[in-house]
Amino acid sequence: MSAYLRVIAAGLGTSVQDAGRFGYQRFGVPTAGVLDRVAMAAANTIVGNAPDTAVLEMLYLGATLEIAAESVRVACVGLGASLAVTEEGTTRNIAGAESVRLQRGARVRVLVGRSALSCVLAIEGGIALPAVMGSLSTFVRAHIGGVEGRALADGDLLPLAREDTDPRDELRLSGLDLAVPERFRLVLGPQDDYFTAEAIETFLSGTYEVTSAADRMGMRLTGTPLAHAKGFNIVSDGIASGSIQVPGDGQPIILLADRQTTGGYPKIATIASVDLPALGRVGPGAKLRFEAVSIDVAEDLRRAQDRIEAGWRDALELATAGKGLREASLYDANLISGVADAWMGD
Repeated sequence: MSAYLRVIAAGLGTSVQDAGRFGYQRFGVPTAGVLDRVAMAAANTIVGNAPDTAVLEMLYLGATLEIAAESVRVACVGLGASLAVTEEGTTRNIAGAESVRLQRGARVRVLVGRSALSCVLAIEGGIALPAVMGSLSTFVRAHIGGVEGRALADGDLLPLAREDTDPRDELRLSGLDLAVPERFRLVLGPQDDYFTAEAIETFLSGTYEVTSAADRMGMRLTGTPLAHAKGFNIVSDGIASGSIQVPGDGQPIILLADRQTTGGYPKIATIASVDLPALGRVGPGAKLRFEAVSIDVAEDLRRAQDRIEAGWRDALELATAGKGLREASLYDANLISGVADAWMGD
């Protein structure tokens, strides 16, 4: 028997995403991939998957799903995200960053945080879809990856890798920090010389608001216009995730997962990779401020974040308060140093 999640209500922009597809930008294929990499890694860790296992990403409005398998274990992670689970006519809430095992026929509604752009839902065992160019990530504009290269729709059946999950204590990742930074760290360039010194100072000292034009491709900001020193056209060159283009109107555009692979507007800066996931947690109306750091500092910040994530599996706790220590953590800690034979004979 096959295992599925049946889509009762698809929400907005719900799609299958993983870390993205790499090595194809020279052919014009964007990486795609999840907006909030940290949320994906955390949710997967909670349900026992590898950190980059494909998840369901939801934008603004979460999906409602019905379990069409013997059992499924899921966890959602996102700023302010949670689950509403309905089983046998009773609805209960499950906090974000906490796993829950659901039986056939149960329904789960994913609640995206009120001010967030996205959240993710991880499924133990993962999603049983074929990879395209090494990734399950959906890139809607090219109709590749995920479910027929599109966002999920009402009535879809999403195939799962596991028909059943083992009963066990449910886990949570307490202390998970999804706070949006007061200032997003960035590295100036590669075309910061196309802007006046006053424009760079304005950008770093000012506040810019996320407009309603915010999606997986990027987010347009509005604030004090940034003056160009050499015009606003360049020979098109490569665009990295987090690149900040400034077109002729002087308003910055932060480019995200589904960005184009090349562009002809000068890029004043690039968001440091450590802060890039947090852009998946801010929606229209959010106020952003920026801080310039060196490449070396940006790399050190990312390494520090990677060390935090590497310790998540040992930091998992029982989801139900009062159950005491987690048995697996005792084994992992190797607290038993030896065994003494106390047999004294007949």
